[in-house]
Amino acid sequence: MVMLGNWQLHRYQERSATNERIDESSRVAPVPLPEEVPAAWTRVTVTGQYDATNEILVRGRTVDGAVGFEVVTPLVRTDGPTVLVDRGWVPPAPGGAIAMPKVPAPPTGEVTVVGRLHPSESRPESVTRRDGKIEVRRIGVDRLAQELPYSVYGAYLLAEEPAEGFTEVTIKHENSWQNAGYVLQWWLFAALAVAGFGWMVYREAHPKEESVDRAELADA
Repeated sequence: MVMLGNWQLHRYQERSATNERIDESSRVAPVPLPEEVPAAWTRVTVTGQYDATNEILVRGRTVDGAVGFEVVTPLVRTDGPTVLVDRGWVPPAPGGAIAMPKVPAPPTGEVTVVGRLHPSESRPESVTRRDGKIEVRRIGVDRLAQELPYSVYGAYLLAEEPAEGFTEVTIKHENSWQNAGYVLQWWLFAALAVAGFGWMVYREAHPKEESVDRAELADA
């Protein structure tokens, strides 16, 4: 139980550090995208041209309780790998949560995008195509790179100030306080277990005292 408490403490520290990184990144000026993938949530600027022919719909994404799609469009650069840009969230068309949404077209020509880098999402799934668009449930950068005709940067970009028709995808903080609660819970269980064991040892070591006490109670 102590080990479980220590593990939860480690998770609490990790998540707290992530939250601090998220908060810090929102306060600093963006920097040009570096060649090597920097720490998650780094605020950067990227320049290139959007490739709408290889646009990606990420289904099953929730914003304010509504289920819809995040729209990820490759931004093709002349000076480095293409960057997958999450342009924001759109609702599905009438007919259900997976009905093909109406997606605003990306701007044409060269654009500069400001946003924060998001790590590739784990457990990439199969990739499908619908109405000319790539469709997935998770933004697995390496998996999506297999579907695209160019090299792809190792993290994707959450765009700030999305264009009209989009809802911004905000970065959520990790629930570190849940882990803090588990730390106290497991350590409390460990303390109770030690106390209970100590009481059992004491009773085993003093059986006569217990008999005397019961006898005295009977006489009374």
